[in-house]
Amino acid sequence: QVQLEESGGGLVQAGKSLKLSCLGSGSAFRANVMGWYRQTPGEQRAFVAAISLGGSITYADSVKGRFTVSSNNAKDAVFLQMNELKPEDTARYICWYNDGYQNHWGQGTQVTVSS
Repeated sequence: QVQLEESGGGLVQAGKSLKLSCLGSGSAFRANVMGWYRQTPGEQRAFVAAISLGGSITYADSVKGRFTVSSNNAKDAVFLQMNELKPEDTARYICWYNDGYQNHWGQGTQVTVSS
């Protein structure tokens, strides 16, 4: 059984920062790449950022220069430091990883940015 536990969401004013965390657990957990998507009501999930086992990092254009994705040494956790938040960043942020076979998703944590 694999679990992804997210934390760090909340309500914040525009221009401020938040840091999201996601910890993977379970005997079957093995991530080749981990990262974050986000979703607003009525929309599909949108890619935000990802970091591979080898350390390669990818960002959506909309967050480049403001968000930083990282992982821990054990490669079982992924973090998203979000700076200069904008109202359009408001969404449910969903932790994700791929084990080489399929995608796995967390429940998500809500981030709301007020103007």
